[in-house]
Amino acid sequence: MACKHLQRLFFISRLKHLNNTRFGALQSNSMLYHCAELSSADQEVLPSEWYENASRKIKKLSCSLKNVDLIDGRLVNVNDDSTIIDERIEQKMHTFKALVRVLIGSPSTQRRLTEMAVSSSINCQPQAWFRNSSEREPMVVDSLTKVSNFLNVSAQQRKLVRHTICPQVTQHHIWTGALDHMLKELNSELDPLFHQSTNKGIKMGHQIISSCLKFLDDATNSNAHYTSWMRPVPLRAVVDSSAPPRWEDMLEMFTDLISYLKDEKYLVHYVTKLEVMKEGLSQIKDVLTDKRIGYKEASHQESLVQKKLSKTLGHSSRCLFTLLLYYLFGHFRDIEVDLCGGLLKADGNDKFLLFMGRVLSSNEEKIVWNGVRHLHRVMGLFKFVWETAGMKGELELQGHLFCVGAEDRQLSYKENAYLLHEINL
Repeated sequence: MACKHLQRLFFISRLKHLNNTRFGALQSNSMLYHCAELSSADQEVLPSEWYENASRKIKKLSCSLKNVDLIDGRLVNVNDDSTIIDERIEQKMHTFKALVRVLIGSPSTQRRLTEMAVSSSINCQPQAWFRNSSEREPMVVDSLTKVSNFLNVSAQQRKLVRHTICPQVTQHHIWTGALDHMLKELNSELDPLFHQSTNKGIKMGHQIISSCLKFLDDATNSNAHYTSWMRPVPLRAVVDSSAPPRWEDMLEMFTDLISYLKDEKYLVHYVTKLEVMKEGLSQIKDVLTDKRIGYKEASHQESLVQKKLSKTLGHSSRCLFTLLLYYLFGHFRDIEVDLCGGLLKADGNDKFLLFMGRVLSSNEEKIVWNGVRHLHRVMGLFKFVWETAGMKGELELQGHLFCVGAEDRQLSYKENAYLLHEINL
């Protein structure tokens, strides 16, 4: 939708620079702005009028999006961190970011980037920063495979990464913590609608989530106030005769929850993650979650969760990646990057530079530092994989933030450099 909107905006101005012939018209269609992705093979410089029109549109959109941010697929009001459910505003945000990606490729912006790159701490061909359109493309980081491909991690090194992280991220408390966090955040989205909406899916979804959270509570907190040697094995006479609860029960609840919420567009990211976590649930469906079986047996069942997940979740598993995100950052959402950037090798030494970018809707300090922390997380994830894989050479991180009305300056956060660039011709 964003592509068609942008094509309408700039079709007329683009045609002015082409021959008014059938061939020219056909050529214009192929040279039009196409979802902010010009071919990386031919780095075409668009006419100055194109960039001027784009710049005016960017400034106008920035004013209307001043208090809005898009964080990993979630449109939020930065004043109170509430979720914004408005397709019109979301469309404006995507259009804004798409236009900025193209404007960064303009000659004037590239000159400013090169000037700032000269003072960089690593000697890495500064003219290459976001010069190629492939480096200005957005990226959703949703698997270890995608990270490994970006870093050129070999097949043998990928095995090492998986072998190293699996025992850590599949621990029982990490597994249950990720599920609990995901369900509670989803519940907070549904809770305001539960008493207002007549939608059956919302009503049923809310009830299923409550059951899921109760299931997790019983699986993790029962007898928590006892030390290990004090936890008694219950008398057979008082044990419920019904079948002991298993993770299969949660798997069935997830299946029902997905069916009720799959048509709610604003919940698509949650539904996708529910599908992702079903992979793990299907691997441990036969494991008991009944704390009434006594401490030793309960501990054995918890260890089975770790063993089964560690054995079955492969390197490309999005479920494994979600557990890694929760292990490292305490959240479950896939990380989105506005400008995927690239990996550059320093001249004459064993240093590498990973650079990525984020487009900010305004120069408010809160949004700027939110952007810094966002880039720190995603690039920190790449560095974690780099070091875990035993890659040769030191990896330096450099984030770039692009914002209307900002002054070019360098920020420092946890020993990494973040360059703030003004969006302007």
